[in-house]
Amino acid sequence: MSRVVFVLLPGFHLLDMAGPAHAFYAAAAYGYRYELCYVAEQEQVGSAQGVPVTAKTSWPQLTSDDLVVVPGGCVQTLKDGPALPPTLQEHLRAHYAAGGFVVSVCSGADALGQAGLLNGRRCTTHHELQDELASRYPAATVVRDVLYTIDERVATSAGIASGIDLSLHLLAVRHGPAVASRVAREMVVYLRRNGDELQASAMLRHRSHLDDVVHRVQDVIEARFAESLPLAYLSESAGVSERTLTRLFSRATGGLTPLRYQQTLRLERAEHLLSHGATAETAAGAVGFEDARMLRRLRARTTVDTARR
Repeated sequence: MSRVVFVLLPGFHLLDMAGPAHAFYAAAAYGYRYELCYVAEQEQVGSAQGVPVTAKTSWPQLTSDDLVVVPGGCVQTLKDGPALPPTLQEHLRAHYAAGGFVVSVCSGADALGQAGLLNGRRCTTHHELQDELASRYPAATVVRDVLYTIDERVATSAGIASGIDLSLHLLAVRHGPAVASRVAREMVVYLRRNGDELQASAMLRHRSHLDDVVHRVQDVIEARFAESLPLAYLSESAGVSERTLTRLFSRATGGLTPLRYQQTLRLERAEHLLSHGATAETAAGAVGFEDARMLRRLRARTTVDTARR
């Protein structure tokens, strides 16, 4: 069981909380064990939209598999937003120090800054607050015009609906892109990303096209990315020739072949396993590589490609 703990500050935006909450709620309905928790300094917290929410004043016992999420609030400037009480700051720092993931939505990034978790890290927030965030936390690198950033185990999103994009990314990395795709369809979310490609899940990055044939093939690859999926099998499942599938897939995904797309999904999942202590051999086997050599080659190639950008 993984917990998703929402830290509610006075005046929080309902969608900043409800978007990510529903994503993990939907994942739980599909059999992935998530428990949603809401904590605050007082038992009832008023939202910006006027709906009060009941929260607990005591924190649950957390593990490194749990997520702590700070929704943003209705603020014109960050300096006018709520100060994060020292007890909540300590909870955020302690969870990160213990290996947990800390997430913010919109102006919730300021709470992470108050807790000292943005220092030396890339982060983002709502476009109207980015300059102020950079001014308040000069040790942070504020990335503009992206939906979200992830730096180690600190994730920040641009605000409002982008919290859903970030949640789908986290689900894709944790459980595979097919799970995130299923949750997105249940939420009637159009899968798209306009942020930094290195921070986006492959599912979101390469699903903004309108080609039904390619979407059907991507569904197959995402559901079975750890298996051997010959081009002949994929083209037959789509009802087109191998040559046609390769052409359509490349055009829709910005130059990827079906094999390269599958390798991207494998690498993304392997990186998650490695970040949680798996060996290269274990991670490689879990995502379908025969041994760790291919995983190491793909990771090295990705590093070179990143350096060239």
